[in-house]
Amino acid sequence: MSRFISFIFLLFIFASTTVSAEKLVTLDTREGVQQKFLLAELNKASASLILFAGGKGALDLYSGVFGGAGMNWGRKNFLVRTRDDFLERGFNVAIVDAPSDYQGEKGMLYGFRNSVEHVQDIDAVINYLKDNFAKPVWLIGTSRGTESAANIALNTSVGIDGVIFTSSMTEENGGGISLPEMPLENIKVPALVTHHRDDGCRKTVPEGAQTIHSMLTGASVAEIKFYEGGYEESKPCKALSHHGYLGIEQKVLDDIADFIKRNS
Repeated sequence: MSRFISFIFLLFIFASTTVSAEKLVTLDTREGVQQKFLLAELNKASASLILFAGGKGALDLYSGVFGGAGMNWGRKNFLVRTRDDFLERGFNVAIVDAPSDYQGEKGMLYGFRNSVEHVQDIDAVINYLKDNFAKPVWLIGTSRGTESAANIALNTSVGIDGVIFTSSMTEENGGGISLPEMPLENIKVPALVTHHRDDGCRKTVPEGAQTIHSMLTGASVAEIKFYEGGYEESKPCKALSHHGYLGIEQKVLDDIADFIKRNS
């Protein structure tokens, strides 16, 4: 019996340790609106990253057991499933939810990602990270999340230090707007574009990534990286595919981390 009790105690300690590394932060942004995000922090982080998942972006974050947090949507998304890997590379990591007034079935689709209100919400997150860590703040978007990252990079009133576009929205579509439709030449901070050469999603074609890179004429640094390899377990536009860098995540993350550290 004593061994069983010891095992349960160790299991409790392990669960508390692993979950407590990530906490749920809730900010009041617009009137009657709250912006939630998951935050994992380091004592000596080199920068703070804000991650934008793709799709509807409504992760439906909630307070979990042992002081941690959980989510009801998006766990397989490229940036969501690799957030601990960013932490291991020396960054504070904030992964943002849709705001409280866009938690429905459509989430941030059909216009909100390109809105003034979205900028206001994320500016509050940027200020929180600056006030608490005093480190450079970078935005990273994947798929539909690149629309958010581009909008914030173009319109933030509080400033960022760089932006990363992964598996970017390259084609006109009804779910929002594509990056080539945005005035990317007005982005002034360092910018990195990453894309898989075999991305089969018809709204994120590899050729379009080159177009995005060519538009970043105002960026202090603009680089593009293409990838090959990996494998697919889902449909082309879903996360477990070349679109989500399945099987080559660590290579992509190494390049992103290197770019951030070189340009912060």
